[in-house]
Amino acid sequence: MARDKSPIVKQSRREGYALHRKAHKIMARKSGIPGQHAHDRSSKPSLYLTQLREKQKVRRIYGLLEKQFANLMKEAERMNGMSGENLLQLLERRLDNAVYRAGFAASRRQARQLISHGHFTLNGRRVDIPSIRVKAGDQIIVRPSSSKTAYFAALDEIVRDASGSAVGWLKADPKKMSIEIIGLPAREEAEPDINEQLIVEYYSR
Repeated sequence: MARDKSPIVKQSRREGYALHRKAHKIMARKSGIPGQHAHDRSSKPSLYLTQLREKQKVRRIYGLLEKQFANLMKEAERMNGMSGENLLQLLERRLDNAVYRAGFAASRRQARQLISHGHFTLNGRRVDIPSIRVKAGDQIIVRPSSSKTAYFAALDEIVRDASGSAVGWLKADPKKMSIEIIGLPAREEAEPDINEQLIVEYYSR
């Protein structure tokens, strides 16, 4: 499975947006674009660059490669409604995002790793594909063999400390180690500070 392995803090500095909790402290000390010649770049970005950076930021927030993201945008454009909001809903409905939003992982990267290692079942079937799209009525449960590991034994504490759990479209039960999808993500439940219209404009060039 292809994935972006570049350092998350470096990505965060490039986009000017903390993509992980550990990036907040480092960005407070080291702001600005990384790289030797970063300060030589124009201080006033073009409209195209603004659109590109917004696309890159959202792509990296959700951990997708370029081709995956572009294909998702095409699907969003074919759906009824506003393409930008459709895109965000499709991103939120990824299995790795649902696991993160439920608080079962501290980041989407960690959620992807847990899923890839086969720690979850979806509607009773073992899954190891983070990009699977969840829908209302789906049940995500930690596998019995995985529930005995040290990580899931401390799940109550992990959920309390997680930052992605405050959404209304899923219901997490750390004691039963289960997640129930009870609706669809609303626009306001996506990550804050996203301007999806810039992404739509980028792809409509």
